[in-house]
Amino acid sequence: MKEKFLGEFEQMVMLAILKLNDNAYGVSIRDMLVEAIDRDVSVGALYTTLERLEKKGLLTSSQGEAIAERGGRAKKFYAVTGQGKQALNRAKNALDTLWQGVQLSKLARYA
Repeated sequence: MKEKFLGEFEQMVMLAILKLNDNAYGVSIRDMLVEAIDRDVSVGALYTTLERLEKKGLLTSSQGEAIAERGGRAKKFYAVTGQGKQALNRAKNALDTLWQGVQLSKLARYA
């Protein structure tokens, strides 16, 4: 069975997690995405995507320590798995291949 490609938002979420390293939890991921793509990211869409990626084996999660500032709740931290990194690589390679030979000047008139 051929591997399915990641969706655009899935790629963005996984890349944000990689950039955040050990500090990748819901709020930090959302904040990075909002800053990087200049688009409002709903909490629901983010957590739905995180759950889907985890079910696919592309992410893992772990509970942090409960802290008073969060009303005794713990943060859930995310990490990209080896399988997730392979999926990101496949997606990047596919896009790089498709972009080869595309003249950006032809796209400028649509910007």
